[in-house]
Amino acid sequence: MSGHSKWHSIRHKKGAADAKRGKIFTRHAKLITIAAQQGGGDPEMNPSLRLAIEKAKAENMPNDNITRAVKRGTGELKDGALIMEVSYEGYGPNGIAIMISCLTDNKNRTVASLRSILSKNGGSMGESGCVGWMFHKKGVLTVDLSGKNEEELELLAIDAGAEDVAVDGDILEISTALDDFEVVKKNLEENGVEFTSADLTLVPENTIAIESEEDARKILRLIELLEEDDDVNEVYSNFDIPGEVLEKLM
Repeated sequence: MSGHSKWHSIRHKKGAADAKRGKIFTRHAKLITIAAQQGGGDPEMNPSLRLAIEKAKAENMPNDNITRAVKRGTGELKDGALIMEVSYEGYGPNGIAIMISCLTDNKNRTVASLRSILSKNGGSMGESGCVGWMFHKKGVLTVDLSGKNEEELELLAIDAGAEDVAVDGDILEISTALDDFEVVKKNLEENGVEFTSADLTLVPENTIAIESEEDARKILRLIELLEEDDDVNEVYSNFDIPGEVLEKLM
């Protein structure tokens, strides 16, 4: 398991991922709108929309907000600027690779903001394709192992069709091929497995080990600042910080 995935799992478990409820709802609304734009407004026929709605409901987003976001995506509501899904690439401290997924109605504003955050925190913007080749889209599900049978869960995951499983402390990370994500998730849920997170994500081919607490602190601060930007949806990287160091910094 990469330190990046471990860090997100810790933040999710401790409820520290996003303190501002309004911002959470805005981000989910954008994701739902994009999914409806790309695949239609029926969750049964649009897996991306179904996943976006599930994640929004898990954060207690009101149904009315969800419905408006779907209608905005299908064109039934025309009460805002067109939302675009764009990605940017760059580098952080220690040469780590960074992929930034954004949902924005103004690319010029987004680029300027990201460039400023990176340059002020030991990073830099890169050209399109400079680090994208390092990442592959996968399904990743994490499970809190506290009080659970680790071996039993690993076997369940493999039987459900997972590509790989990894354990770091009390977190089990289950990786799936992109096309198998929904099936594996459903199979495990039917066996009573609850997830701390379940996402389609970018997984790096190789990672960069970060052993120094000072270096780790700088990297995590940069990632947090990027994630706090209103236009940023997800930030992916290839840093690998040991679990014990992450626990101290959290």
